[in-house]
Amino acid sequence: MIIGLTGTPGTGKTSIANILRDKGFKVIDLNKLAIDRNLLVGYDKKRDSRIVDIEKIDKFFLELKNDNKVIFIEGHLSHLLKNVDYVIILRTNPKKLRRNLKKRDWSEEKIDENVQAETLDIILCEAVDAHDPDTIIEIDCSEKDVDEVTKIILKIVEDDFQNIKKYKIGSIDWSEELLDDL
Repeated sequence: MIIGLTGTPGTGKTSIANILRDKGFKVIDLNKLAIDRNLLVGYDKKRDSRIVDIEKIDKFFLELKNDNKVIFIEGHLSHLLKNVDYVIILRTNPKKLRRNLKKRDWSEEKIDENVQAETLDIILCEAVDAHDPDTIIEIDCSEKDVDEVTKIILKIVEDDFQNIKKYKIGSIDWSEELLDDL
C-alpha cells in the first residue's frame, strides 16, 4: 500500500515522516527522490525551487505497487501521484502556519503564497482532482503535536483505512480566515 503524506509546507510532514521511519515504515522523501534520480523538469527562480517531473516519479512508484509493505511518500506534491492508494493531507490553521513558516526565514511573499494555498484548500482540491475522495483524508494538526498526529495516522493504517469518517474531506474550512484579511 502506498500512502501519500502531503500538506502545505509547515504542516508537519517531515517531522511525522521521521517518526514513521523510526517506527520501521518505509518513507520516501519525494523531493529527495526527484533530485537524486534527476526527475526534474526545471527550476522556478521566482519561488527558488526545483520543478519535479510528476509523471516520471509516478512511473517510479508504479514499480513499488506490488510490494505488500506500507510505503509513505512524503512531500507537498505526493497527492499528485496517481499511483498512491491513499492520500493523507495534513492541515494547519493559516495563522499557526504563518508562524511555522516565519521560523524558516522565508520571504514574506513565499509565506503569503503558502498561507493562501492552505486557506483556499489548494492541496485538497488538487487531490480530489487526482483521486477518489474516499481515498483522501484530512487531519487538522493545528492543536496537535507531531506525536499525536503520528498516532492518528498509525491507527488509520492499522485499521486499513476503515474507520476514517472523522477525517473525511470537507470537515476543515479555513475560509473565515479570509475575512480577517479584509
